Amino acid sequence: MSLLSAQVIATGRLDLLPLEVAHAPEMAGVLSDPALHTFIGGAPHTPHSLRARYERLTAGSPDPAVAWLNWVIRLRAENCLTGTVQATVTASDTEIAWVVGTPWQGRGIAGEAARELVDWLSGQQVRSVIAHVHPGHHASAAVARSAGLAPTDIRQDGETRWSRRLRP
Repeated sequence: MSLLSAQVIATGRLDLLPLEVAHAPEMAGVLSDPALHTFIGGAPHTPHSLRARYERLTAGSPDPAVAWLNWVIRLRAENCLTGTVQATVTASDTEIAWVVGTPWQGRGIAGEAARELVDWLSGQQVRSVIAHVHPGHHASAAVARSAGLAPTDIRQDGETRWSRRLRP
């Protein structure tokens, strides 16, 4: 897994750019709305604390059997960052997540990014993809559905596991 790394992924409107520490100042603004954290938990990071977080993420997982893949989402037409997508790849499955800043929500950005991420992962020989979605977060459930994931009966920390098998 350690050989797998994030690469630039382009969609019709978006560029998924591998996360860099230099993205922290702009992303702190993107993720600054406290309402954004209703379902994802926590509170907005300061640019300094987000920089420290991005330093840890870009250093990679300390477990060589786990790959941490992180991207920022750039909306090409506006030349601005709008959110993130991520994948934690293990031998058994790959967990994905997404977050789009409040000003860009409702424009299909998360769904487009998640679909393209799942397609890219499929080409990386990933066998299955899972995501955890709070049962009250209908917009995030729609993103999971648009990426081809389906809800399961499995619950983790109060969230529903969604899954999609990509290959046997």
